[in-house]
Amino acid sequence: MSRDYFVTETPFEYRHMCWFCGEPKQYSFGFPHNQWLVFHCTHPDIKIPACKECYSFALKAQVNSIWQVQISVKRQLMKRYKKDLAIGLNWTEDELANSGFEGGNFEGFQRSAWFMYEVAKGRVNHPSWPLMVNGVELPCEEETSFLFDGMAYPTIDDAIKHYVETFDLSLEFFRKIIAILGENKFARAVRYARLFVGSTPQEQAIALRQLLATI
Repeated sequence: MSRDYFVTETPFEYRHMCWFCGEPKQYSFGFPHNQWLVFHCTHPDIKIPACKECYSFALKAQVNSIWQVQISVKRQLMKRYKKDLAIGLNWTEDELANSGFEGGNFEGFQRSAWFMYEVAKGRVNHPSWPLMVNGVELPCEEETSFLFDGMAYPTIDDAIKHYVETFDLSLEFFRKIIAILGENKFARAVRYARLFVGSTPQEQAIALRQLLATI
């Protein structure tokens, strides 16, 4: 079944960019599309510019609005470039520059790692421009991203997953720490959880009680 799409209006400065990540556009992504039936889409059938990679991710998103597609694409970008994004959690640019890897097996890593981190971070952080159809902005009803340490995660759950996988944290333990401290103390939650990597459930229970006593 063919569809008649509204082509969204792209600001002049973004005319060559992917709406999802800011990379050079290669395709027009139409939503809804015939590969996933949508019964309660809250906006008109629209087309937006997309790069090849984001286009492929977007086609696989089984969701009900273009903003939910956006969240799904950002998650897939984080998954694919997990190792690159982890560089920024384990190193600073100065630490990499002075790491002493010259002439060794890690010389290539030293040269390219920070650049790859910044590219991956920039794509995840890309602030997609408002979607306009015939001069009218489409209202976005999705939750806002979770901002932490220079990264715009699709949701706080995505930030939690990223830190759990990067630092080998206990997911349940980390979530309980955040529940105690609150989202606004995410950095403290990360530091506290890292103190107990590899700890037993009993040790974690004691750690949680001790944390509660400090609140």
